[in-house]
Amino acid sequence: MAVDNHVAIGADHAGLEFKAILRDQLIRLGFQYIDAGAPDGAERADYPVVAAEVAQLIQAESCRYGILICGTGIGMAMAANRFRAIRAANCSNEAMARFARAHNDANVLTLGQRLVGPDLALSILEVFLSTPFEGGRHQGRLTLFN
Repeated sequence: MAVDNHVAIGADHAGLEFKAILRDQLIRLGFQYIDAGAPDGAERADYPVVAAEVAQLIQAESCRYGILICGTGIGMAMAANRFRAIRAANCSNEAMARFARAHNDANVLTLGQRLVGPDLALSILEVFLSTPFEGGRHQGRLTLFN
């Protein structure tokens, strides 16, 4: 069983600023994190490699959730969703984050640092982590993923 208060967070070079901001927010929200991907100050990191690191931490049940940041969030979502049992959602507002969790049981949030401001990113993260999966009619759809 995954550790519910553990989050894997990773970014390529285009998401490092948000990664630092979101790590601080994770601590404030009572989560522990595993920092994956590009180190602070990296000039280059390939998003598929970072997405793989985070996906594998979730698959290994070291973390319940993953957060991935790149320039748009699109590449990270595409790369992460290639892994079994990963349901990555690229969210640009709180409603998307809420539905991603409530209806799709998303376990990875992707964000685009070039498209979403830092205050909105913090709000999206909080909604994502605090919204439970509704189950019910949505549960049956998840079997199609696995």
